[in-house]
Amino acid sequence: MSPQRDPRRWAVLAILSGSLLLIAMDTTILNVAFPSLVADLRPSSVQQLWIIDVYALVLSGLLVTAGALGDRWGRKRLLLIGFGVFAAASLLAVFATAAWQVIAARALLGAGGATIMPATLSILRNVFTDARERALAYAVWSAVFGGGMALGPVVGGLLVEHDGWQSAFLVNIPVALVIIALGLWILPESRQPREGRWDWWGVAQSVVGMLALAGGIKQLGKGGPADPAAWALLAVAAVTLTVFVRRQLRLPHPLLRVRLFASRPFAIAAASIFLGMIALGSALFLITQWFQYGEGYSPLEAGVRLLPAPLGLVLTSLVTPALMHRLPIRHVMGGGLLLMTAGLSLPWLLQLSGPLGYGGVAVALGVLGCGVGIATTAASVTLMAATPAEDVSGAAAVEETCYELGAAMGVAVLGSIATALYRVNLPDLGLAADTAASVSDSIGEAARVASDLTGPAGAELLSRAADAFTSGMTPTFLMAAALPLAAAALTWAKIPKDLRPTEDAH
Repeated sequence: MSPQRDPRRWAVLAILSGSLLLIAMDTTILNVAFPSLVADLRPSSVQQLWIIDVYALVLSGLLVTAGALGDRWGRKRLLLIGFGVFAAASLLAVFATAAWQVIAARALLGAGGATIMPATLSILRNVFTDARERALAYAVWSAVFGGGMALGPVVGGLLVEHDGWQSAFLVNIPVALVIIALGLWILPESRQPREGRWDWWGVAQSVVGMLALAGGIKQLGKGGPADPAAWALLAVAAVTLTVFVRRQLRLPHPLLRVRLFASRPFAIAAASIFLGMIALGSALFLITQWFQYGEGYSPLEAGVRLLPAPLGLVLTSLVTPALMHRLPIRHVMGGGLLLMTAGLSLPWLLQLSGPLGYGGVAVALGVLGCGVGIATTAASVTLMAATPAEDVSGAAAVEETCYELGAAMGVAVLGSIATALYRVNLPDLGLAADTAASVSDSIGEAARVASDLTGPAGAELLSRAADAFTSGMTPTFLMAAALPLAAAALTWAKIPKDLRPTEDAH
């Protein structure tokens, strides 16, 4: 006899989808609002990277802890607390007058998001008792999350066009308050009581290790392989996370059940999401900059031109569950990853035959979005199907860490590679030493310097800088394409041939 179905389950899915949409959009909404913020607050290049990255870094660093807290305190309670923090942090950002204040507000937004995200999947697993319906719910979850990341620049462009960069934060407040009100009324409470004391050592180790890992890779991308600070942070991460994993394996009631990774479908699904998000995060970050600095589009025009990616992602996410009931998961997931590879490779191939135009980029975005929709939906369903019910919060934390940390890593590492290639391709412009240093720092700094020059000199400088940025961007996409290609090879090599999205996938 099948378990009784919760009559509120579709309303719950709608509320959780709204919750997730807000969190996902905040990962990328500043990509389009960023030039306005830079022009207003004049952050340094390091501060610019932190403004973009700190949200996802803090969020991913706290996800494991937040998942365990939800099991103890109640997932609904933690989700609603998280939205209170989210609204307060957004209000702080709206009134920020210095770059460090925006960084602090984005960090607090990340902390609020960390308490929300694991609860969404955990509540879905608890509410949807039918395996087929649950697969559809996970597909909607993936579509909303991936679509939210891609729609962030579109919404950001629409808001910034009329009300400035502060509106990218202001929009969070009414949405968060509505979700709190509906959540109090409709969302069910659920817990997974854990025996034993709260693992404070595990919390400290997971947070320090994840932040050191993210910071080390970010610093490595910024300062290059000769940067001692990057290697110091990576060493701290390696030691701390190794101690964390070994300790979790010994504990009878661990903060995170690390043995989940012993399941081959679980591990490969997590790796596929992580590698795919590195590629997607870098692509969206670089293309939004190219639209505004290279092509001269306004924030709204840039956001609208990104639409092929979220449209393709949402549509394919919703049809992927049907594909998984007809084809083995390895073919669905692997095929989606190959589509991602094709979408990322296309701009480089097009540039070989002439100047890069929007038509080719639009096709590439559409193919990329379709690939992301298929691959991440199949991976999410596989990962959660491979997880026992009592470990769902930990699995949700792992999955969302892969999404968020992957996107942040894409901006940090591949974004830094694109900047290095931009400098290599930048010609000698005959500028004073300090001005030339500013222009070579980033395409954003070049645009600022160009705006300060009068007459055709500014237009010429921006044109040369835009050409250099484009020449550095497309090879970076080709490097990014290697990541989903590797994940596809891993999927076909290691996931069992007959695996289906059922509860016995583990």
